Amino acid sequence: FTMNMYLFAYDLMQFCGHSWIFTNMIIRFMTFGKDSLADTFHSIGLVMRLCQMFSVLEILHILIGIDKSRLLPRFLQITERIIVLFVVITSQEEVQGKYVVCVLFFLWNLLDVVRYTYNMLARMGIYYLPLTWLNFSLCIPLYPLSVLAKGFAICVSLPYFESFGTYSIKLPFPFTFSIYFPYVLKMYLLVLFAGMCFTVQNLFSERTAHLGTGNIKNKRS
Repeated sequence: FTMNMYLFAYDLMQFCGHSWIFTNMIIRFMTFGKDSLADTFHSIGLVMRLCQMFSVLEILHILIGIDKSRLLPRFLQITERIIVLFVVITSQEEVQGKYVVCVLFFLWNLLDVVRYTYNMLARMGIYYLPLTWLNFSLCIPLYPLSVLAKGFAICVSLPYFESFGTYSIKLPFPFTFSIYFPYVLKMYLLVLFAGMCFTVQNLFSERTAHLGTGNIKNKRS
């Protein structure tokens, strides 16, 4: 019971954070139009970073057994966001004003508002079929779109990492070892899209498990 209340409080906190971000983005767009897109990171970036930092707890929840989700798919999804948000976007001010940042934030928060709403109700044993269907169906088209947006954000950032030398390391003599960070990002693109294929397969299996005919009948009853 205590762990269930803790998970409910965690989901509620994340729901409030992502709902605030999502609502803020919509209101700003309706008020300022396209001008609001370039200022997305500066307006909501702090709250977004806090939400993503707290999401690391979800890996811990799975490791200690209070969350029954599969570890690897969740680990991939969380680390992808952490790397793109903190390493790529936060470190390069020139990237922060790109429209792709707004697209990423919109996709992430749309998915998370639905997911944390579903999780909160599930902690209380409440299952609404439309919400269940939305939770396990919406992620299938939107997650690959978010991966494409992450890849595009990385590609946009490459010229700035090349010109500024951010995170590139060249060790002094007698070492002949150096790390050219744009190469690291290019290799990570391969990992990103390989991980997408694995995660999408897991999303389909989760959808089948939760929206199978038998499960739907049980939840209706």
